[in-house]
Formats: sequence, structure tokens, C-alpha cells
Amino acid sequence: MCGGGLPIGAPHRGFVEMASEECGEALVVFVDQCGLKWLQWLRRGYRHCFVAVRSGSSWVICDPLSHRTDLIVVGDFTTRELADWYRGHGLRVVQTHVLSAPLRPAPIRPYTCVEAVKRVLGMHAPWTLTPWQLYRRLCRSETQQRLTSDLR
Repeated sequence: MCGGGLPIGAPHRGFVEMASEECGEALVVFVDQCGLKWLQWLRRGYRHCFVAVRSGSSWVICDPLSHRTDLIVVGDFTTRELADWYRGHGLRVVQTHVLSAPLRPAPIRPYTCVEAVKRVLGMHAPWTLTPWQLYRRLCRSETQQRLTSDLR
């Protein structure tokens, strides 16, 4: 949990709270294949998305599927290595950060892969509904962050 204290269920020993506004590296991965015919109307290459978040020396991968959410922990990968591995499998990857979410309820939306990824990233973007819209928003955000940091 970023900011505001110890999350419910978090172990007290070894728990390190990140106090900054930017709480860690994340990779958002976009996928073309999906097993559901009704998702075929979505833009090719952007029919599903999931997120990998760095936690210490490991990555926690959250893959929200229609029937369950997979959580996988993998270790010993740098950000570049993990991103390159996904790209090597034909997936599109955007490097970003988990931010502290605003202290207000997130907009009520159906549970989709996009909504799950936005919640993990701390994004309140009520009209970002499809993986393609999320990709465009993240690319704009990361470009803006690079421009801002280049000015410092």
C-alpha cells in the first residue's frame, strides 16, 4: 500500500511502506489473443491487458481473466529483461509506475482487465474502458513524465 499506513492482512515483520507518491515500477502488457468471441470487436493487438508490478527483487503479475484473476510471482528479472521477454513473445509493453490513488472511491465500472489494471496502477480514469484506450493514456502519461524529468 502506498502512503496511508499498513494494509489489512499485511505482515508486520519485513513490511516496507513506500512513502513517496510514486510507489514502484510496473509493466502493462497488451495481448491480441483472447478466448472470448465477444472480445473480437476490440482493436487487434489490444484485446486483453495485464500488469506486472515490481516488489523488491521480484515481480507480481496480475492477470485479470473473465473467470478468475491469476497472481504470479517471478524473480530475478530486471525491468528491461521482463519487458523484452514479453516483447519477444509478440506482446506490446508499456513501462510505467504505480501511483498513490486519490483518496476517494474509484469510479464504479464493470470488472474488466482494464479496470483491474487501472486499480493496481492507482488510476482513476473513468472513460478509459478498452485496452487500446489504456495503452494510449499510458503512452501519453509516460511521454509527459519523460518531458518533465528532462527539464529538471
